[in-house]
Amino acid sequence: MKAYLDLVKNVLDHGVKKENRTGTDTISSFAESYRVDLQKGFPLLTTKKVYFRSVILELLWYLRGEDHIRWLRDEKDCHIWDDWADEDGHVGPIYPVMWRRFPYFEREDVGFEGDATNIVKTVWVKKEFDQVQRAIDMLKNNPNSRRIVVSAWHPGLLDEMALPPCHVMYIFNVSNGKLNCHLTQRSGDIALGIPFNLACYSALTMAIANEVGLEYGEFAHTIVDAHIYENHVEGLKEQLTRQPRPLPTLHIADKPLDDLQYEDFKLENYDPAPSIKFEVAV
Repeated sequence: MKAYLDLVKNVLDHGVKKENRTGTDTISSFAESYRVDLQKGFPLLTTKKVYFRSVILELLWYLRGEDHIRWLRDEKDCHIWDDWADEDGHVGPIYPVMWRRFPYFEREDVGFEGDATNIVKTVWVKKEFDQVQRAIDMLKNNPNSRRIVVSAWHPGLLDEMALPPCHVMYIFNVSNGKLNCHLTQRSGDIALGIPFNLACYSALTMAIANEVGLEYGEFAHTIVDAHIYENHVEGLKEQLTRQPRPLPTLHIADKPLDDLQYEDFKLENYDPAPSIKFEVAV
């Protein structure tokens, strides 16, 4: 996929060396962006193998609303989040919680039964908000809205998260009967993270488009700190020597988003170049 290779080349050519919390320096570039047309195929990289099963299981985990990885790790034998979880599998209120159970407080006035003075006490009640369902409802009822936003960033809970969200916000936009999605990412590991993010959010956009009766549009992606770890440089240079192959096709069952299972995602004609090993910087 040329858009991804152009991103890699631009960061290698114009990025600057930066230190970071992991101890492995990066080559970093500010505010990189690209876009892909989802009608031209499912954007799973072909210049190296990307593990489709892990991509879809991660997406389904995000949609479960849990603060742990036990379903992902124990039931599905998928270990992509193990490095950030504690012994019991907890990761705190990260993507699944923010997407499906975003915590907030709502003001309520409470009266006291039998109180002749009619004194009313104001209390703040903790509640949860399902941002994904709200987005689906808006796409069905008010598709031209410019407010169809899902945010994973909650400043008050960052210290409780195993990893503060890297992909912090996505916005749906409808144009000419097509569903588009724009993802804003504060930090992006180009070798390992970005291929997963690209495929994950593209699959999410396609699944939601099916549910709300829209055609597939574009996925656009902005990465504020787009970086390449120094120990990933050679692997990415190897990818730049490879010619992109035709994109595969993804078929998603016509079901509501919350009813989808892994088996409902059928990938066809995926013929990638061999895998390239990249170490995770934790």
